[in-house]
Amino acid sequence: MPTFYAPDGTPLACHLSARASGGSEPPVVCVPGGMQDSVYLGDLGGLGAHRRLALLDLRGTGRSGTPRDAASYRCDRLVDDVEALRAHIGLETMDLLAHSGGANVAVQYAARHPERVGRLALITPSTRAVGIEITGDVRRETVELRRDEPWFAEASAALRSIVAGEATDEHWQAIAPFYYGRWDAAARAHHAAEDEQRNHEALAAFGADGAFDPDTTRSALGRLDAPVLLLAGEVDLAAPPSTTAEFGKLFPNSESAAVVVQPGAGHFPWLDDPGHFAATVGAFLA
Repeated sequence: MPTFYAPDGTPLACHLSARASGGSEPPVVCVPGGMQDSVYLGDLGGLGAHRRLALLDLRGTGRSGTPRDAASYRCDRLVDDVEALRAHIGLETMDLLAHSGGANVAVQYAARHPERVGRLALITPSTRAVGIEITGDVRRETVELRRDEPWFAEASAALRSIVAGEATDEHWQAIAPFYYGRWDAAARAHHAAEDEQRNHEALAAFGADGAFDPDTTRSALGRLDAPVLLLAGEVDLAAPPSTTAEFGKLFPNSESAAVVVQPGAGHFPWLDDPGHFAATVGAFLA
């Protein structure tokens, strides 16, 4: 897909997958997390076989341009980039999928443009935009699910150091297995690529003062008519299932918002069990 432009003139890139076999539906717009190149999403475990995917490179990442004003990396300001992509594709309404920190952008988009959202899929979502905090107890309970893993002792000790404010780069590396359902070769390769794919300046600005207005966003989500799927990984340290369930309660009623926990999955559930992930999300988007 050709480059398109944000309202401030920043060139943005979107990667459009091949049309799904036999499918005629418009693409699902996908918002990555962590101010990271959308390449880390891959084809979302084969989800592209169910629906065509439009993977947005957020400003300053992947093939998108660097903005003149670094303050424009702030989460609430990225909403305009998503709206620019919708207009570029020519959709009156769009199905929107967001992963991790991208969920903060997606729910603020839904709050600001509810009439533009057909379906909303939030994958292991961050909850900063709605003001839900993850308690230490919840994180500890999630970590204990991995007690039998061979790397647990080292990772657990590193996590304690981080919580105590004694974090080093080695500690952050040591807890990486907690973010994957299986700490295998594929997970290691995925994690190793992360640093080069991420714009650290953009990530630092993402949550700057003014980025979130939880009360306003929560109120708007309570009026959202669109069907919503919130998918949690059973062993995800970053977005534990209980926190995702609390997030789900912000939407109007149980019929429009479903919380699904993928067994054995971490923060990247399409890597842990691609078939399960694609079938679950594909059915929701069908």
